[in-house]
Amino acid sequence: MRRDYLRPMLLIFASIAIGVVGWSGHVLLLPVAMGFPVLWSMARTRLVAALVSAGYFLAASRGLPQGVAAFYSSDIWPGLLLWLCASLSFVAVHTVLWTKNAGTRPFRYLLAAIIMAIPPFGITGWAHPVTAAGVLFPGLGWWGLGFMTAGVAGLATPIWPAVAIAFAGLWLWSAAIWTDPKLPEGWRGVDLELGASLGREAGLQRQLDMIATVRNAASEGARYVVLPESALGYWTPSVERLWTRAFSDGDATVIAGATVLDATGYDNVLVAIDRKGGRILYRERMPVPGSMWQPWRFLFGESVGAKADFFAYPVVPIGAGRAAPLICYEQLIVWPVLQSMLHDPGFIIAVGNGWWTDGTSIVAIQRTTATAWAKLFAKPLVIAFNT
Repeated sequence: MRRDYLRPMLLIFASIAIGVVGWSGHVLLLPVAMGFPVLWSMARTRLVAALVSAGYFLAASRGLPQGVAAFYSSDIWPGLLLWLCASLSFVAVHTVLWTKNAGTRPFRYLLAAIIMAIPPFGITGWAHPVTAAGVLFPGLGWWGLGFMTAGVAGLATPIWPAVAIAFAGLWLWSAAIWTDPKLPEGWRGVDLELGASLGREAGLQRQLDMIATVRNAASEGARYVVLPESALGYWTPSVERLWTRAFSDGDATVIAGATVLDATGYDNVLVAIDRKGGRILYRERMPVPGSMWQPWRFLFGESVGAKADFFAYPVVPIGAGRAAPLICYEQLIVWPVLQSMLHDPGFIIAVGNGWWTDGTSIVAIQRTTATAWAKLFAKPLVIAFNT
């Protein structure tokens, strides 16, 4: 009887450990997440499969309760509620698709992985094990993603030890020769440490300070300078004129986060500013569900919050090339970056405003996932975050 309880407990504790270590914010530890399909396939009942899935997902997203509490300046309970609600889709998919039939189990796991990578379930598809493809198969692009997908399905079969050994060898080799993605030539990302004031304090002095920051970067040879999400606050004609005038005598182009308001809600955007003026470069495809994107409010005649443009802007033209922008939450899920890679952009721009994540690993995980995808597809990467 003790053995009957010991095995499930070990599987659950192991799934928690895998979630913690794999999603610790260190890119070379991402392959640890591949232990999840092994543990899922070793479950002997649907209940144990559900508990293993919950343990992995909750551990991987453990920074959410503290982050939500900081964002709303509230106690921990709203964050805990959102944390549990966000896990429901992941747990439900992996519970429903679990089967006692060992022969079909790999195909069931493959189906679960696909479902969690695309909307609607992919909207909360955090901590996806295929993200580790960038560590194991750097530079192989879609072939590497295919090998990774087949491999994680193989980890749900009885021959998983052989698959795990092969992955371990690739992991060690990659760690030995690892280098971070390079910057595109002439580009620079500027990290800020302005906390919660970024995007909220948008007076003239703050704008002038931002302009000075960009000028310093441009004076060091950067032709394109990227500022974090929300760096400019609200995008208005006055803000556009101020920035355009500031760079009217040079060749620098600024890419910065801003907010565009209208009667039904707002867009979280990236704008491009040069001596000719400013324009909206990119509208976020997937804002943070719950805190930013609130589509249910439309039923009550209220603002929907941040708008989700889903598949509208996979790549954007900038300079002589094309970029794949990823704003904040889009770095944590799978489908935005894969949609962008279908259009073969020249590089990736990843920005965020993570002041509310202080004391958690969320920003580190965002940087890690952006790095992993850039390595998989051999794309230069520009990162700019505020903390």
